[in-house]
Amino acid sequence: MKLFDSLAISASGLTAERLRMDVIAANIANANTTRTEEGGPYRRKVAVFREKLQTELNRDVFKGDCPGTGVEAVGIEEDQSPFKRVYDPSHPDADEDGYVELPNVNLLNEMVDMIAATRAYEANITILNSSKAMYAKALEIGKG
Repeated sequence: MKLFDSLAISASGLTAERLRMDVIAANIANANTTRTEEGGPYRRKVAVFREKLQTELNRDVFKGDCPGTGVEAVGIEEDQSPFKRVYDPSHPDADEDGYVELPNVNLLNEMVDMIAATRAYEANITILNSSKAMYAKALEIGKG
């Protein structure tokens, strides 16, 4: 493992969790959007991550190379769960039977995902600070 690999891994985790928080914020903001540019209600979005394994194939673990190099965002996918149907004949987007299709965003699930993203972000910050403290202590060894 190289000297600053742990910093790079933590930085990739921070970037990924920030993207996840952005997606969650967009979902919460559009929890009541019944009309989008594509037509129909807003569809919940989910950030998809993967471990950086492309470079892993070129690493030699027996020489001390790090087994993982962090995480990267693959993309943002739409949740294909069905929309909620609510009877509201006064709504401008109601169909002929008086039902309105609402987004498939569940605020409870979004809050749970937000707490998980916050905890993961905090864990990456803790690792970053611990690594910095360890490097600072290592520099003090050389002062004699």
